[in-house]
Amino acid sequence: MLRRLTPDQPESFAFTDANMAWALEQIKKYPEGRQASAIIPLLWRAQEQEGWLSKPAIEGIADMLDMAYIRALEVATFYFMFQLKPVGAVAHIQICGTTSCMLCGSEDLIAVCQEEINEKPFLPSADGKLSWEEVECLGACTNAPMAQIGKDYYEDLTADSLRGLLKEFAAGNAPKPGPQNGRFAAEPLGGLTSLKDKTGEAHNGSVGLAVAIGDSVKRIDGSEVPLWVAPVPVGRQEAVAEKPAPKPKAAPKAKAKPAPKVEEAPAVEFSDDDKPALLDAPNGEADDLKKIKGVGPKLEKELNGAGVYHFSQIASWTEKEVAWADEHLVSFKGRISRDDWVSQAKELAT
Repeated sequence: MLRRLTPDQPESFAFTDANMAWALEQIKKYPEGRQASAIIPLLWRAQEQEGWLSKPAIEGIADMLDMAYIRALEVATFYFMFQLKPVGAVAHIQICGTTSCMLCGSEDLIAVCQEEINEKPFLPSADGKLSWEEVECLGACTNAPMAQIGKDYYEDLTADSLRGLLKEFAAGNAPKPGPQNGRFAAEPLGGLTSLKDKTGEAHNGSVGLAVAIGDSVKRIDGSEVPLWVAPVPVGRQEAVAEKPAPKPKAAPKAKAKPAPKVEEAPAVEFSDDDKPALLDAPNGEADDLKKIKGVGPKLEKELNGAGVYHFSQIASWTEKEVAWADEHLVSFKGRISRDDWVSQAKELAT
């Protein structure tokens, strides 16, 4: 399938403060020079924030990870989980169309989507709230036909039950996920033949947690409830309360020495008087600033636009001038010091 970026693109992209903080933590997981390994989680976070993945988002993340734009585009266009044009603002319905679901009626579900949302996949409904696509096996064959909507599975669907779900989502509600025909989980349709002493829970574990959190199609924005502090699903409070406390673990025989505390360097104070020398135009031919590690095409354009064209300019920056430039000249704060542009520029200038 040919996947292209939509021609209608926003002018810019920027992570929210919470998502930027999250993204920087992901980058820290990888050793120096391997930051590109964070490309998939950062692209996914951008899509969660905006609802789809735009060209400015792909290129902005490439700049954060010191990647060529084409490398980031290769990832974004390869994986089908990345939506390269706007989809439904509320929910994107993924109908499983593989063998089990097809035999159990997934074609009827697709017909409902064509009727209620849009005749063509990936295109939003008239009100912009919903969109749909057919996907390959989602692994819930026992509960076929099914669909993934947001974070959750909706199983044992019929044309009528799917219509009802679409109306619920369009109205801003979060209907209960899991089996939609009264099944508890994936037991036989005729009823349990073994393990009949169910615990009395209202929902199976997956559905119970989804109901307790209630964020099926809410986009990830940094305010999510961590799983380890999520409310206990209805029907499990009593079981949890009766569970005996775990026995305390034996103390370790030898206590490891704590790691030495690393003192952070104090922030460099600077003023407008510490602005480095900038040029109205290059002296002769401009240097290729992309030779400095940490400077991609976008940063080079920013530097040139601010009046920085030569290695010799950066090589002469003092500590206070670096602090001023970090605040005023580049969009990704901390990069100048992190990659030691001054030392690199001094070598390149000679």
